[in-house]
Amino acid sequence: MSIEIISIKNIKIQQNIILQKIFDLSSTPTPNAAHIQQITETLVKTVTAIEKICFQQQVTPANLTSSSRQIYSWMKFLTDECNLKLHLQRTYYVRQIAQKILNNGQGSIEVMIEFTNLALLYKGKKSSNVAKIVINEGFINASEEVLQAVVKSALLGNSQDSTRLIRSFASSSEYSDVLLELDLIAEVIAENAQGKFYNLHHLFDKLNHEYFAANLVKPRLAWSQINTYRKFGHYETARDRVVISLTLDNANIPEFVTEFVLYHELLHKYHGIKWVQGRRMVHTKEFRVYESRFKLYKEASVWLKKLASSPRP
Repeated sequence: MSIEIISIKNIKIQQNIILQKIFDLSSTPTPNAAHIQQITETLVKTVTAIEKICFQQQVTPANLTSSSRQIYSWMKFLTDECNLKLHLQRTYYVRQIAQKILNNGQGSIEVMIEFTNLALLYKGKKSSNVAKIVINEGFINASEEVLQAVVKSALLGNSQDSTRLIRSFASSSEYSDVLLELDLIAEVIAENAQGKFYNLHHLFDKLNHEYFAANLVKPRLAWSQINTYRKFGHYETARDRVVISLTLDNANIPEFVTEFVLYHELLHKYHGIKWVQGRRMVHTKEFRVYESRFKLYKEASVWLKKLASSPRP
């Protein structure tokens, strides 16, 4: 049986309208709450319309064409208030950097900044009177120093220092967490916590009793549909769902390794998101202290490093 793939008409036009509204709102570091609410309502309305189309076709957003799925996931991601505010904040900051670089004694050059679900890290285009920078959504978690490097590279060309900063951030969990969240939004996961070898419900009950005094409310638990080798778990705040990589449902991997990854993701639920100097932080010092309390912390860490560097099957 063939899988139906559908495309959403005018979805790119809808995204461009939202991007323009976001850019217009980014002229100030503290946008009007009512205007933020208007963008949120537009995002929710558009996402709901797409989901309704999918439902009528008896498919899910996972059945969208690659381009439609990317835009849908991006819109859905920004319906989360924290994500949208961070997106707006970073758009404002990049806009300020770009304007300072471009208009430093060179007259007035119009600037357009976009953060979106992009295959590249960033891309820039500049003419005599217009400059446009499109940046991967993963950079909304980047520091000001990294964002400066991106703007300079996009507008002025690569330098050794800028390239080093950008590549270092692009290999970080702060960057990959956003990309994975975007990927998972349109992935249909059969939320079956029972794997071939490990049951996530059983592991949760054990960890909850041992580390959380049995007080942690159980999130939704699911195995991913694919094997991953750099990131082995993810906690989706909006869905209150932990997804564990299928790679860890393996008889050759000790139970404590899978337990540790689940424990790490449960800590994200327990500690939540912290804001430090305008940056969204999930791996705070407090988080790392709690993480290190896992009884076989060092052994599990060694296992995961070995898995991450092992040859792909």
